[in-house]
Amino acid sequence: MKNPTSAPTLTRRSVLQCALLLAASGIAPIRARADAPPLMQPKVYRQGVPLEGYWVSEKFDGVRGYWDGAQLWTRGGQHITPPAWFTAGWPKVPMDGELWAGRGAFANAVSTVRQQAASDAAWREMHFMVFDLPAQGGVFDERLKALQQLSVPAWVQPVAQWRIASHAALQALLRKTVQDGGEGLVLHRGDSLYSAQRNDDLLKFKPFDDAEAKVVAHIPGKGKFEGMLGALLVETPQGQRFKLGTGLSDAQRRDPPAIGSWVTYRFRDVNPSGIPRFASYLRQREDADL
Repeated sequence: MKNPTSAPTLTRRSVLQCALLLAASGIAPIRARADAPPLMQPKVYRQGVPLEGYWVSEKFDGVRGYWDGAQLWTRGGQHITPPAWFTAGWPKVPMDGELWAGRGAFANAVSTVRQQAASDAAWREMHFMVFDLPAQGGVFDERLKALQQLSVPAWVQPVAQWRIASHAALQALLRKTVQDGGEGLVLHRGDSLYSAQRNDDLLKFKPFDDAEAKVVAHIPGKGKFEGMLGALLVETPQGQRFKLGTGLSDAQRRDPPAIGSWVTYRFRDVNPSGIPRFASYLRQREDADL
């Protein structure tokens, strides 16, 4: 098991070796913008929201992408370098969407986006699922009409939107989406302006809540986990620390996510102190810096 209290020390030589390995594999540091693009962020849907004012769409599990009219960026401001044909003919207007490789193919999407020169074959599995036009102006109802009128290649797809009349109908659509391999749903209020804030204009609805936390320590296992990881000590962006011990496979306990890496966990609720209840490890966030 990895050292439970400290991360490995990087020497000048090891840094150089890592850089050479990255270059050999086609993966290289990605050029960053001066700042991250200002994107809308969702809150979590709760029963009681007046659904008559919302559009509903599938939530795609890929890499958030922002087309500024000339170049493609991640939500963190990292430059994406697809083959020239992938963005040829794209409209010269900003588009907010998800680089998506299909249901259940999140890891493939991350791997493709990370590579500086991914193969044509990898990019031909990708779609840019566009759900908004940040610079269009007007409310979402109006931006949606403009989006649906864009002339784009086949792999650039405006996200399908529906109206839902009741919470029961929304739950039924969620069940069907998840049964078909989808991640969940997104609700977008029709009379909302595009604003880089986290509020009720944009809501996500999934079978469980999930969030990200940074691994700060490895806690050794006991009993049947002797000699392996017992739990991850993680810290949320808000500074709360808690143990994450369920949901890990034996292979992950033998080779746990590195200290300093980000992981996704699922949970049911939070207690008054802000610590998630019934938290369970889901996966390592390979796209945490994207």
